[in-house]
Amino acid sequence: MSQTKTDSSVPKPLNSASVPPGDGLDGYYAQTLDWSDCNDGFECSSFNVPIDYANPSSGAMQIAVIRKLATGTAQGSLILNPGGPGGSGIEYTTYADYVVSDTLRENFDIVGFDPRGVGQSSPVDCLDDSQTEEYIALDGSPDNQTEVDQSVAMAELFAKSCATNSPDTYAFVDTVSATRDIDILRELLGDEKLNWLGKSYGTFLGATYADLFPDKVGRMLLDGAIDPTLTNEQLSYGQAMGFELALNRFVDDCVTNDDCPLSASGAAGVSEVSDFLNALDESPAKLDDGRSFTQAMGTLGVVGSLYDKQYGWPELRKNLDLAFSGDFSGLSSSVDFYTSRNSDGTYKDNSNDAIAAVSCLDRPDRASVEKTSALAAEWKLTAPNFGEYLAWSNIGCTYWQTAATGSPREIATAGTPTILVVGTVNDPATPYQWAQALASQLSSGVLLTLDGDGHTAYYQGSKCIDKVVDNYFLTGEAKDGVICSDGP
Repeated sequence: MSQTKTDSSVPKPLNSASVPPGDGLDGYYAQTLDWSDCNDGFECSSFNVPIDYANPSSGAMQIAVIRKLATGTAQGSLILNPGGPGGSGIEYTTYADYVVSDTLRENFDIVGFDPRGVGQSSPVDCLDDSQTEEYIALDGSPDNQTEVDQSVAMAELFAKSCATNSPDTYAFVDTVSATRDIDILRELLGDEKLNWLGKSYGTFLGATYADLFPDKVGRMLLDGAIDPTLTNEQLSYGQAMGFELALNRFVDDCVTNDDCPLSASGAAGVSEVSDFLNALDESPAKLDDGRSFTQAMGTLGVVGSLYDKQYGWPELRKNLDLAFSGDFSGLSSSVDFYTSRNSDGTYKDNSNDAIAAVSCLDRPDRASVEKTSALAAEWKLTAPNFGEYLAWSNIGCTYWQTAATGSPREIATAGTPTILVVGTVNDPATPYQWAQALASQLSSGVLLTLDGDGHTAYYQGSKCIDKVVDNYFLTGEAKDGVICSDGP
C-alpha cells in the first residue's frame, strides 16, 4: 500500500465514457492513446474499458493513465501499481524518481494508471466526507451492544451508499476486471508483453494478470506479496499478527534511541502503547479542530507509521512522545495522511471507499456479527493491539449489496517466464509467509528476500535488493532464494 500523497495536478475524469465501435472487445483494443503534457515532464491520457466484460457493449468506464518517457532508449513500458486496493497509480508514478531506480527510468517508459473504481478512473462513490470521518473514528473494538449497533449501522450505510451512489459500476470493480483493463492498456501502449512492478495489492493484480494472460507476461515484480489462497478473514488475521510483530520490533528499537518516549523494551514497552490506546477507548481525546481522537484513530496512527522503519519509526517515536503528554497533533496528522484527509475535512480521493468495494467483490466470506465478535475476542489473545480492529474491519462486506465475483485459489501461471516475488521477513502489512506461498504457487516464481523491516523492499534502502531487481528487469533473469540483509 502506497502512502505517497501529492496535490499535483492530474487529468480529471470525464463524466461519461463511450463504447468504442467494433464487435465485443475489438473496439476497446483498437483505441488510440491521445497523450498531452502534464505534471512537469509527464504525459497524460485516458482510455475506455467495458463496465462488464461479460457484456462489453453494455457500457464503458474511463481509465486515467500517466507516463514518463525513458531517459534513454526504452525497452518498452513498465507499469506501476502501489497497492491498496484503492491506491492511485497516477499519483504513485508522479513520484517515479523515488519509486524506481535511475536504471529503470533510463530503460523503460514508466507508466501508471488508476484501476477501475479508483481515483480518476470512474471512481466508486460510497460515503461523503462527514460519513467518512465518522467511519474512520468509529470504535474498532466494540464491547457493548450500543457500540456493536453503531458498527452495524455504519456497515449497512457504507454498503447501501456504494450501491446507491455508483449503481452502474460498484459491482464491477473486482480485480479480475481490473486485470483485463491492464491488458487493454498493454496493447494501447504498443507492448507485446507486460512489464509490471506491483507492490502489496499490486502483487495480486500482477499474479491475476499472469494467470489470465500467461503468454503476454514480460518481466513481473511482485513486491510485498499477497497469498491469493487466503480469505478476507485470513488476510486480516495475518495483518493483525504482522502489525503486532512490527510493534514489538519498534518498541525494542525505540529504547535504543534518545528520543524514545517508552521506559522499557519487550512486553513492558508494548504495554505502554497498549495502555495508551486502551485509555483512548475509555476517553477519546479532543483535537484542536473539534474532532474526537478515538482509539480507532490512535490505532490507525500507529499502524501508518509501522509501515516504514526508515521514516515511520522515528515519526512514531515523536508522535507518541507528544501524545503521552496530551498533544495528539502528530498522530492525527498521520491518520489524516494515511486516509487522504485534507485540512478542511474533505478527502482528496476515494481510497477509503475503493478498498472496501474491491475486497468485498474479490472474496465471498462475509462473517455475521456474532462470528465477527467471536473472531475479535479470539484474535485479541494473539494480537492484543490490532486483532479486534482488523476483525471488525471486514463487517462492511457482510452487508454488501452484490455477490462476490472472486474466490480464494492458487495461482500457478503455467507457461510464463520467470516472475520475481519479493518478501520482507518482518513486513507488517503483507507477512513474509505470503510471499513464500505465492512464489511456491507460481510455476515460474522465484523468491527474493529482504531480512529486515518495513512494507515492501524494492527501492527502500537495500542496494542488494535494488541490484537484483534492476538486473531482472534488464535481463529477465533472477536466482531463487537470494537473501539480502542490508536494508531497513
